[in-house]
Amino acid sequence: MKFNNILVVSPHTDDGELGAGGFIASQIKKGAKVTFLTLCIAEDSVPTGLDREILGQEALESAKSFGLSCEDLIIHRFPVRRLSEHRQEILEILVALKKNNYDLILCPSSQDVHQDHSVVYNEVVRAFKGTSILGFDLPWNNLLEQQIFFYEISYEDLDKKVNSLRCYRSQKFRKYTSQEFLQSLAIIRGAIVGVDLAEKFEVIRMVVK
Repeated sequence: MKFNNILVVSPHTDDGELGAGGFIASQIKKGAKVTFLTLCIAEDSVPTGLDREILGQEALESAKSFGLSCEDLIIHRFPVRRLSEHRQEILEILVALKKNNYDLILCPSSQDVHQDHSVVYNEVVRAFKGTSILGFDLPWNNLLEQQIFFYEISYEDLDKKVNSLRCYRSQKFRKYTSQEFLQSLAIIRGAIVGVDLAEKFEVIRMVVK
């Protein structure tokens, strides 16, 4: 499966890499253009003693690890855990991006309980009614699984995902950013469908043209 023009909508800086880093690496390898839209760099959640801007800097490093440039990364600065106060602005940003004719949107799933993630899911669905949309697999946030889509990834794709998340040095205290966790999750998802490694998504909408 190959897409040509993908928009990754991340509520916070590392959500896209965590939920779809292997898929993103695979699609770039196949020639897809990928754009990251990050809505919040979570300055108020940066660990004490670190630069409040660090997550924005790390997001750029992560994008570059996939072979992307600063032009492929769009960053906004909405306040963390308060995206619900900015729904209309977020919707307008997404609608303005429709002119780029993406054939796939990646975003949080409908079952994600994080307050910012649920806002982004709803606004993506409103903005991109005629576009394929896949929801991230973030198991620490998702209570239920719906419309499961598995995508086989290679060890090279997994390495790209792991390396992209190593760029987020400020987040290394989170267990789900570790190499061991990322590898284990990919192995488990792969075992479910009889392959070595895979990532899992919710099929929010699939449009075949």
